[in-house]
Amino acid sequence: MTRRCAALGLLAAAAILGGCGGVTAPDLFIVQRSGSGAGAKLTLLVNEEGRVSCNGVTSASGRKLKLSDPQLVEARAIQEDLRDAASKHSSLAPAAKSVLSYRVRDENGSVSFSDNSAGQPQVFRRLALFVLRTAQGVCHLPE
Repeated sequence: MTRRCAALGLLAAAAILGGCGGVTAPDLFIVQRSGSGAGAKLTLLVNEEGRVSCNGVTSASGRKLKLSDPQLVEARAIQEDLRDAASKHSSLAPAAKSVLSYRVRDENGSVSFSDNSAGQPQVFRRLALFVLRTAQGVCHLPE
């Protein structure tokens, strides 16, 4: 009887944990892109495991949206390289005829810039390219 109760207890615990979705990896960063033109508006969320959400969508064709290993390494490198700017809440003004604007938040803070902001550090350009490639290649959004 004791073994049976213990087994039932373990099954109940497993069901509770499974029902709650288990442990969720923390987010690396969230990017909100806005601007003119079709497809400019995008909210891209990337977590520590490489799971991606594009405009709130986390799966396509029954498969979860996920970065490849090299893409995840790049996302982590971008977050690391953004650390100083994010902790200072850097904000760069757009120049005339700006098309896209970006706002990025992570555990360190936030940054905002536009595609043609003067004085952009290289990491801002890498981030913009990462967002474009992820939107097209992982989320399969038209750009």
